[in-house]
Amino acid sequence: MARLPRLTVPGYPHHIIQRGNNRQAIFNDAADYELLLSLVDEHARKQQVAVHGYVLMSNHFHLLATPETVEGIPQMMQAVGRRYVRHFNLRHARTGTLWEGRYRSTLIQAERHLLACMVYMDLNPVRAAMVVDPADYSWSSYSHYIGRRTDKLITPHPLYWELGNTPFARDEAYAGMVRAGISEEQKRALTDSAMRGWALGEPDYVADLQRRTQRRVAKSQAGRPVRKPVPN
Repeated sequence: MARLPRLTVPGYPHHIIQRGNNRQAIFNDAADYELLLSLVDEHARKQQVAVHGYVLMSNHFHLLATPETVEGIPQMMQAVGRRYVRHFNLRHARTGTLWEGRYRSTLIQAERHLLACMVYMDLNPVRAAMVVDPADYSWSSYSHYIGRRTDKLITPHPLYWELGNTPFARDEAYAGMVRAGISEEQKRALTDSAMRGWALGEPDYVADLQRRTQRRVAKSQAGRPVRKPVPN
């Protein structure tokens, strides 16, 4: 079966995942993490993509971003991927591929899933037993959102601003959301939607997206249509 093109619609938040080939490490030291973040910052600005959140893990990374144009995210990810591999291979005297194929992404309904997606990303290092407190992990946007540091890469989504009337109130509200965590069902939905490329949201949201693109945005019902019995 032919592979579906990635679903990209301007003005909607996208959850993006890029994995290392065969689950191998894509970062060897702090300079590698810093390089990737600088490349994302550079090309997000060039392509008019607002990055709302990120987490860089040892063998993959997540981004949450909203593009202004249909080509914004594809062009950003292509430039970041190519330049990062070139520098990584040169720094570490290696050759060959680094990524597990193309990046994966999909759209998520902001009102239902955007803040949950941010929490999901920020808790990745905790789930991987790398840290106990997500604030202790250097390579995510969590510290920005709890007021520990200012990250020039980050453009908060309007839903984050609604968490409180002051910076302190927003910091505390978001930290509370991360402490509360999300359900296993939400984790699976966020991962599966990005990896499979199906939009994540309520039926009305998915239907509205479908009117905006020719690319199919949701999985079709499996099996043949049910036929009504024919009367004797």
